[in-house]
Amino acid sequence: MDGDAEGVWSPDIEQSFQEALAIYPPCGRRKIILSDEGKMYGRNELIARYIKLRTGKTRTRKQVSSHLQVLARRKSREIQSKLKAMNLDQASKDKALQNMAALSSAQIVSPSMIKNHLPPLSPAPYQPTRFWPAPIPVQPGPSQDIKPFVQPPYSALSGPVQQPIPAYEPLAPPPPPSATAVPVWQDRTIASSKLRMLEYSAFMEVQRDPDNYSKHLFVHIGQTNPSYSDPLLEAVEVRQIYDKFPEKKGGLKELYEKGPQNAFFLVKFWADLNSSGMLDVPGSFYGVSSQYSSMENMTITVSTKVCSFGKQVVEKVETEYARLEGGKYVYRIHRSPMCEYMINFIHKLKHLPEKYMMNSVLENFTILQVVTNRDTQETLLCIAFVFEVSNSEHGAQYHVYRLVKD
Repeated sequence: MDGDAEGVWSPDIEQSFQEALAIYPPCGRRKIILSDEGKMYGRNELIARYIKLRTGKTRTRKQVSSHLQVLARRKSREIQSKLKAMNLDQASKDKALQNMAALSSAQIVSPSMIKNHLPPLSPAPYQPTRFWPAPIPVQPGPSQDIKPFVQPPYSALSGPVQQPIPAYEPLAPPPPPSATAVPVWQDRTIASSKLRMLEYSAFMEVQRDPDNYSKHLFVHIGQTNPSYSDPLLEAVEVRQIYDKFPEKKGGLKELYEKGPQNAFFLVKFWADLNSSGMLDVPGSFYGVSSQYSSMENMTITVSTKVCSFGKQVVEKVETEYARLEGGKYVYRIHRSPMCEYMINFIHKLKHLPEKYMMNSVLENFTILQVVTNRDTQETLLCIAFVFEVSNSEHGAQYHVYRLVKD
């Protein structure tokens, strides 16, 4: 075991260690700002901290460093063996070995670093990620930079992603609407049997002159018109995200067990923080707008909980009444002012120098929105939002999943 005690790196700790390696790429002697208090962490401290959060077991910064060195020695031997077996001239092999000798332990165990410094090696067998159950198809728009939440190091994210073709049996053609009891938008959009989210956006507005405003969308879900030929939403096991949201009364776990379970969704946002074309001047307006529809006339209550490390930081509760439009009841929360906490959070996030630092912060930032019938207290919609920073020139992106419990 190269002197590395198995008891120290049991399977659960090793899994968390590997997840942390993917989340926090090598950063040399630089520190990463992780919390809104502005505390600085080195990479090994972040990995130790991640292991503690995931497993409840303490591993010190020095233990992490030692384990990295053990893995790096092991990896070096594997790479040297593969290089010797490859059909390369001696000069190329020597250069590859020199490049590897110049890498730190952290870089050697980072797949992206090895890829950038060495010739292509025979691929390792595919290891599916624990969090996301399937490749994520692009949604919406032409951009193809959408990545899973637990992913390779951020330095390896450039370039379009080629989506593998799953080896599934083709499905029978969907039945015509007349033979289908479920409305077309249910199971294909953010919609329960009683309420559908039509639109959602968080934005900043700057007044250019008395008659003109500039608007920047941080996140946006636009209205869609699904058809029966559209695929159903993919499913994510709800227990995989329990630790990202409050566990006390009114938390995600309690709400899901109470049901109805067709009202629960996960939305992964790739937020557009690139508002460089707009000056964030005093008086800039930060707001959130959302719109819902139902076949029932009711009064809804919308609770929005901002969470950090799974703990609630701030909650906003709004009440909205129905308007009858085109044979259905519509609920609009228009230009609701963003709370001071969120405005300050966005400011601090935008001032981080690298996107991977922003993503490190967003790894532990979530929002839980719960829409209830004010009179009956029935849950109409529950949406768990998780975030990353968009790499796309096309702005904010999103993907929607159903939350299920196997």
